[in-house]
Amino acid sequence: MSEAQEKTHSMGHKAGRLLLNIALMVVVFLAVSAFQSRNMLDTDRQAAPDLQAITLEGLEFDLGAADARPTLVYFFAPWCHYCAFSSDNLVRLRRLRDENALRIVTVALDWQDVAEVHEYADKHELNIPVLLGDASVSRDWKVYGFPTYYVLDSEQRIVRRDIGYTTQLGMLWRTWNID
Repeated sequence: MSEAQEKTHSMGHKAGRLLLNIALMVVVFLAVSAFQSRNMLDTDRQAAPDLQAITLEGLEFDLGAADARPTLVYFFAPWCHYCAFSSDNLVRLRRLRDENALRIVTVALDWQDVAEVHEYADKHELNIPVLLGDASVSRDWKVYGFPTYYVLDSEQRIVRRDIGYTTQLGMLWRTWNID
């Protein structure tokens, strides 16, 4: 084999190993993601649970009485570092997606006092409704870790879900083309 052929063969072998490693990482990522979300609500377009809570501004919010449009319901805890990173992505998502096309609602869970939630919302400049959730909301929505989010269609049926940090692109992709 000539030197040029050996280099070509070696490069092809390295590229094959690289593709195999990438495929393995994707499989591991998907397996971990499936494992983490195994106890969450199903994404078979079942109706979302009730969500009635008071906002940080003291207003009543009732998801069931809200107008028909796709909704991202994002559950966080003020002490959660991953939530802090994701919150910035939510703010940017709000800028990218018109409010008439996608409602975004955040729900604070596992908080000590309202001041803690206010501080979190102010620090992350949340320009999104922040609801004050409780243990019953956490139980009804099967929130076992933070952040957790569900994407609902315009009829308030669950179409997507995830747990853990999600990039801005990931949020945009998951909320795109929902009826």
